[in-house]
Amino acid sequence: MQITPDFNRYAEGSVLVEFGETRVICTASVEAKVPSFLEGQHRGWVTAEYAMLPRSTHTRSGRNPGGRGHEIQRLIGRALRTSVRLSALGPRQITVDCDVIQADGGTRTAAITGGWVALALAVRRLAAREKLTSDPMRLSVAAVSTGIISGEPRLDLAYVEDSAADVDFNFVITDSGKFVEIQGTAESEPFSGEDYNRMVALAEAGAKQLFALQQEAIGRAKAP
Repeated sequence: MQITPDFNRYAEGSVLVEFGETRVICTASVEAKVPSFLEGQHRGWVTAEYAMLPRSTHTRSGRNPGGRGHEIQRLIGRALRTSVRLSALGPRQITVDCDVIQADGGTRTAAITGGWVALALAVRRLAAREKLTSDPMRLSVAAVSTGIISGEPRLDLAYVEDSAADVDFNFVITDSGKFVEIQGTAESEPFSGEDYNRMVALAEAGAKQLFALQQEAIGRAKAP
């Protein structure tokens, strides 16, 4: 796993996140506007967009994100908003674009983990320009996949593991140990409560590594 900060020279916050062979570019862009439903409320907004680039998989796909892409970008947006006090952001919107340049499973979890770093860097640079009166970032958010393959629980599934998994879960977790979202299903065989608890324990252990990786990337970023 690796997160490279300042991957894009123009964006307020950006990273290249690598989970195995999965690679996602996350860029955070700040705009002095909010969605119409927030106008006049002096609150900000965080949203996300997600796309798999045409040759990120074995065959070329189109640039339309489709239903799956829209579902994933809504998940990313929900996860990232959890980490921000929108009232402290002021009347501005931060859009986190997550573009998958190579996919080998876990693209949504990589996008959330890297997207949080891009968001945090953008907010840090806003604060450095004295555009904020208080820090909007209230916690860290990361995401990781787990699964059960032939009775064995595994963490951060690659595509070949994911496609063979009996059970497949995605966990979005805060650095305080709370869950933002859990997505999971039995692909072939039903799972027990004991199986679920084993996957939760794996996800929590993996998330601790991801939080450390996020902070290390922020520490290596250019000064605001």
